[in-house]
Amino acid sequence: MTRKFATFACGLMACSALTTPAFAQDQDSGEQATRNTDNVIIVTATRRAQDVQDIPLAVTAISPQQLEAQRVVNIQQIAALAPSFTASQAQLASGSVVLRVRGIGTTSNNIGFESAVGIFIDGAYQARPGVALSEFVDVERVEVLRGPQGTLFGRNTSAGALNITNVRPDVTEFSGFVNAEYGNFDEKSLQGAINVPIVKDTVALRLTGAYRERDGFLDVVNRAGTKVGETNDVDQWLVRGQIGWDTESGLRGRIIADYSKSKSSCCGAIELYQSPLVTGGAYAAVGLGANGGNGQPSVSPNARDQGAFEQALDNRTVSANFAPIADIDNYGVTGELEFPISENADLIFIGSYRKYQSFENYDSDFTGLDIFNVPGLDLEIDNWTAELRLQGEAAEGKLNYMVGGFYSDETIDQSITFTLGQDFGENVGALLFVPTQGQLGANPLTAFTGVDPAGTRTTNRFQQDAKSYAVFTHNSFEITDGLELTVGARYSWEEKSGGFTQTATNNRICPATLGALGIIPAALRPSFIGLGCFGFTAPADLPQAAALPLVRTFQSDFDDEELIYTVKLGYEFSPFVSSYASFTHGYKAGGINLDTTAAVAGADPTFLSEEVDAYEIGVKGQTPNGALTVNVAAFYEEFSNFQVLEFTGTAFATFNVPLAETKGIEVESVIRPTDELTFNLAATFLEATYPDDCAGTQTSVQVLALCGNTLTNAPQVVALAGAMWEKPINDSVELFLSGQVRLEGDQRTSTQAIILPGAAEVAANGGLQQAIDNAPPIIADIQDGKAFVNLRAGLRFGDGAYAIEGWVNNLTDEVVRGVTFNTTLRGSGAANSRSAFTLPPRQYGVTLRARF
Repeated sequence: MTRKFATFACGLMACSALTTPAFAQDQDSGEQATRNTDNVIIVTATRRAQDVQDIPLAVTAISPQQLEAQRVVNIQQIAALAPSFTASQAQLASGSVVLRVRGIGTTSNNIGFESAVGIFIDGAYQARPGVALSEFVDVERVEVLRGPQGTLFGRNTSAGALNITNVRPDVTEFSGFVNAEYGNFDEKSLQGAINVPIVKDTVALRLTGAYRERDGFLDVVNRAGTKVGETNDVDQWLVRGQIGWDTESGLRGRIIADYSKSKSSCCGAIELYQSPLVTGGAYAAVGLGANGGNGQPSVSPNARDQGAFEQALDNRTVSANFAPIADIDNYGVTGELEFPISENADLIFIGSYRKYQSFENYDSDFTGLDIFNVPGLDLEIDNWTAELRLQGEAAEGKLNYMVGGFYSDETIDQSITFTLGQDFGENVGALLFVPTQGQLGANPLTAFTGVDPAGTRTTNRFQQDAKSYAVFTHNSFEITDGLELTVGARYSWEEKSGGFTQTATNNRICPATLGALGIIPAALRPSFIGLGCFGFTAPADLPQAAALPLVRTFQSDFDDEELIYTVKLGYEFSPFVSSYASFTHGYKAGGINLDTTAAVAGADPTFLSEEVDAYEIGVKGQTPNGALTVNVAAFYEEFSNFQVLEFTGTAFATFNVPLAETKGIEVESVIRPTDELTFNLAATFLEATYPDDCAGTQTSVQVLALCGNTLTNAPQVVALAGAMWEKPINDSVELFLSGQVRLEGDQRTSTQAIILPGAAEVAANGGLQQAIDNAPPIIADIQDGKAFVNLRAGLRFGDGAYAIEGWVNNLTDEVVRGVTFNTTLRGSGAANSRSAFTLPPRQYGVTLRARF
């Protein structure tokens, strides 16, 4: 399938070059008179307004018109317009969003991890991707910066950045808009904004609001097959108010306050592969049913082909005791002030405060059995940021300089309650049925200890205080006519203090299990310890923790500092063709593993900072009339101490892979053969891998299992092909048609790469490395390549003042999984069940727009 996509993408390049969705003009450029200025947007990726064609940086600039045409309503859907950008979401509504640029991202589900792709909204850094999941509305532009950032933006990012700018208040005129939408799954949406000048040409107020509600596209059924709810729905609203000012003295700024509320339920997981313990009768033997508590139609244990998995996904049914619940409040204030201190220099301050609170409740074993639940996850994140920059021009305009400082203060407080359900003991019986030949009965834990694990309840608390300081500079100097040198540097200090405490537990099964070890057969003791003292619910700091792998509380500190820097050389061959070459040393802070198992066996709960050396060359070209724009970039990025989080089925393992690489070519283009017709074509050819020699001298088994594999959710080929036709019917009515195809090649969807053998198999195969080399790939890991088709058509009236549109996304209803994982407590190794979180199905509807 990947070869087909490569052939298709190469065919596109043969007839033209391939895409950036939109291009901008430098408002101060003397070439403005010779360049076509239609369909352009301003970009500030370099912290000053520039034509994207003049920037020595790979950046995709997206206009609000394109967001509307592809129905992008949140940051995850930006992938529809940027081939080097991908997004996935897993278990939690709040904390499992992963953003990737050029195949690089940070796996989630651990609140201690920072994102490799930074998000900046109106100049303010957003501490976690989940904080930025509110509705896209009243957006001026989105810029996807590819490659490590830090000398331009207030926070280090190792993979890239999203720079999102909302429409600022207009001090000149009264205006506004309203959009109303209805779609399948009973989706209803209302968006609007109103702009009111308070003091003409000086002060204005802008109010923005949005509401969206949609039924879930996954049905939740219990073990009896009875529907108990829906998941993957939407229920959210947002309000944002701004006061902006722009004075004759040049003093300008704005204050932004926003509040958003979400009760969207996320996410349901579909079982793709049933454990042989189910199909072999172990679950039935302990009274948990022939289907092991999975109310959805079963998948044949030998049907590992893509067609069988698609059939399972096509049912759009998930099993659980109850549908997940989420309740999220997200609010904050951002202040931006621009103060001219001379004719050629400005002092700019951006400060922000954000509060993020969430409560979630979900069935964590993803089956209809009552095994393992999270009745309450409470999370609070408080984040203060402040950035001060001095920037301007000198040397008769040949030097553009910027120096600045950044400060961030973030506190995290997360309490999670875990419970063992009524079926936990029998589930253990099924897991141990084969090695014990069923001789221990349906509930072996109770048989040996006299204690039933059902009703066990433990609350674990994770807290962290993180401070970041930085000074940075970014400067460009015109050496000769057309030749420009850019040099940037940033020195960062990171201070983090955090840990794990246990605030409540009634766990009796773990102490009882440890007390009964003397009568448990030696070969079964590791299994009894792992299941009787299940890490999420086990009491912490038991005396036996000194010798056994049991949960320990901890309080730890992490401190680091790093110099990052960039050097770029750009050359302008003509007003329409430029090139550049760059090197950047980037960095993303390490931290503290905020997980119950982080200090087991005395392990260090911290993880190392991630560093990257990135090389890039690029060429940007445009015809004088703007009919053709082509950008090409080639890159190589080498990561050291790459941060990975992996779910094993019973615990989250956090570790650093010594080496990871990503390299490739990005081609972007816009073709405008007429004023009425525009084509967007783009492709990213990528190789993102853990090299064969990615292991270090102190490498864990998990790292060895990844070496030689591709990174997660990093297809080798992504291609976009889109068109927009806008045809005036008369002086006041215009017809428009738009469509786009996004092609993705095969990709791994799991953080794991192979099934690790047991200790006996390791010995039999002559050692760990040989066993790993001979191990089969993870079942259901590879998602076959897909093509996603979006269409939109409509009529505009009154020079665009009104519009009616019909749209469909994922026209062919492609069934695709974004994340695949070991189902919790459902086997181990090759016997582990596999489940997946699926992407949205076909969605369609109608939109009404009015502007005034």
